[in-house]
Order: sequence, then structure tokens, then C-alpha cells
Amino acid sequence: MSRPALWGWIAVAIGLSALTIPWFLWGDATLVAGVPLWLWWHVGWMGLASLVFWLFARRFWGLGIESADGSSDDPSRSASRVDAGGERR
Repeated sequence: MSRPALWGWIAVAIGLSALTIPWFLWGDATLVAGVPLWLWWHVGWMGLASLVFWLFARRFWGLGIESADGSSDDPSRSASRVDAGGERR
């Protein structure tokens, strides 16, 4: 993968981490459907984090994991196979 993709995902991870705690909602007693607004924030954040992780796992898993020679450590490109028990053949 490219360096911009790596830095992009690092920025996404930092952004998601920064949004984990809704500092701006501290002390706010607003209720929505009988549930505090800060709790709705967490529900939405968990949904967003789940979607981001799903996208990362589907498209970019292994990003930034390259050998010193620049080749990928992708097991599908390797000549050896791993059976269902985890044994390498």
C-alpha cells in the first residue's frame, strides 16, 4: 500500500480516538427518548467505529506491514499453506 493510505488511516484512528469521549456534553442533562444525549453519542460513535473497522479489515488489512525488502508478508502469496489446524505445510 501507499504511504498516503497509511497516513490516512493513522489520521482516522486519531480522529476516532479523539471523538471517544464527548467532552462538550459533560454536564448536559438533555434527554432524547428518555436516554441522556451523551449515551446516544456513544451509540453513534460505536456504530461509526464499527463501520470504519469493517472497511479497514476488508480493504486495508496489513497496511504498513511490509518486509525490509519492500515485499508484503501476505500469506496468500507464499508457497506454503496453513491447514485448518494451524499447521504450516
